[in-house]
Amino acid sequence: MTSALHGIIPPYLLARLAATDEPALARASAAAKATLLADRVVRPQRSRVRLSIEGDGTLVVENAPAADRTIYDAKNTEDLPGTRVRGEDDAASGDSAVDQAFDGLGATFDFYWEAYQRSGIDGAGAPLIATVHYGEDYDNAFWNGEQMVFGDGDGDVFTGFTSSLTVIAHELTHGVTEHEGGLEYQGQSGALNESLSDVFGALTEQYTKGQTADAADWLIGAGIFTPAVQGEALRSLKAPGTAYDDDVLGRDPQPAHMDDYVETTDDNGGVHINSGIPNHAFYLTATALGGNAWERAGLVWYRTITGDLSPTADFAAFAAATLAAAAQEYGEDSEVVDAVRAGWTGVGVLEDESTDR
Repeated sequence: MTSALHGIIPPYLLARLAATDEPALARASAAAKATLLADRVVRPQRSRVRLSIEGDGTLVVENAPAADRTIYDAKNTEDLPGTRVRGEDDAASGDSAVDQAFDGLGATFDFYWEAYQRSGIDGAGAPLIATVHYGEDYDNAFWNGEQMVFGDGDGDVFTGFTSSLTVIAHELTHGVTEHEGGLEYQGQSGALNESLSDVFGALTEQYTKGQTADAADWLIGAGIFTPAVQGEALRSLKAPGTAYDDDVLGRDPQPAHMDDYVETTDDNGGVHINSGIPNHAFYLTATALGGNAWERAGLVWYRTITGDLSPTADFAAFAAATLAAAAQEYGEDSEVVDAVRAGWTGVGVLEDESTDR
């Protein structure tokens, strides 16, 4: 079965770049056109011993799953997977894209195991396969149903996509969502699909850095724009619609509330645009609870995607599922349930009967 391609860069942003006639961005414009036109329909668990010391000095020996990573180099072609350049038992390659992909996949694997006891994409330690240096000036990264793929960017607008852990974790999470039954990549279910990748991309970075919800920047793709771009990231869960405001790329179009929901037939019904709404709902939930966002808010979202969720779930159905997951995990009258409900009412998905907005 071939799944839909889930790219980190929204097609509307690439279209803006492709349409520019700025002489200084000629290369970037050509790269965006090529990226939009590219044919992107493509085709025993390891373990490790971990040692720790408890408060009373007891040595704890744990046999934990280990990532099984293989990185390939497409050498600026679109042939997948490409040439094998690094595996689990190999030393660092010296190629920054190769080593960033290797390290990023490892960090994401560790996050899922240590936070949720999930062993990789399928929960059973399936190999993590990634290709770097895909295409010529390729302005995107994506999950194709079998592996993760990262372009180098055009150098004028986008840099290499492996430089951002949130991008790597975003793409791996598309695989997790798919293996849990998937969310159809269209309309609100597609926006939820994108949002889940953003949420767990942000949580992976926060976990790796040891950041609390209040200390985190909540940005997706920070650092993949060159200094020439007026923007700090692709998306912001904290403030959708503010990640960039550039003369060429335009302004970040993501809404943060259902009042501004975008009805469109582009981008599979606005999956990258309207994902700002559930993204912000998660941010509101996580910051209301405080502490480490991956612990309570993240666990509720994880229980939701690994539960009995319809592939065609819309925002309201997903919100109801998160409330049910929170109640089952923490109790009907818990502060977690209250925070989840407030998150969804804060973005207009659930009605807030106590106040008029």
